[in-house]
Amino acid sequence: MSAKKEIAMYAIIIIVGLLVAQHMNVVVSESMEPVFFRGDIVVVEKTNFLGIQEFNPNDAKVGDIVVYNAVWFPNPVIHRIINETTVNGSKHFVIKGDNNPVPDPYYVSPDQITQRVLMVGDHPFIIPKIGYITIWLRGL
Repeated sequence: MSAKKEIAMYAIIIIVGLLVAQHMNVVVSESMEPVFFRGDIVVVEKTNFLGIQEFNPNDAKVGDIVVYNAVWFPNPVIHRIINETTVNGSKHFVIKGDNNPVPDPYYVSPDQITQRVLMVGDHPFIIPKIGYITIWLRGL
């Protein structure tokens, strides 16, 4: 194989790897146990990936596991939609971690949702435990 072809192959592998990595989130808490655990990686579809809408947050429904920007927590939260309601004429969601005793403290609007966990059948697409490397590196 020529050097140019080899470099092109490595470049393609790096680009594909970066694109795939953008669709993975490391779980950093126990709030969704036993569905997934701290250190697991969940594969997601995004509301906006390089200008492409992979899923519309207005189409989110009860039972979906979503990643959203919470007003009560500084980092994105991965929890399940447990109810849909209307606030001042607008759709909002009640969201809760499966392992938490109560729902998250505030309603969530569709524009706060940035990602939805990809499902394979009835199960979220998870890569177990390898996220611990990221947790360790970030000191979480």
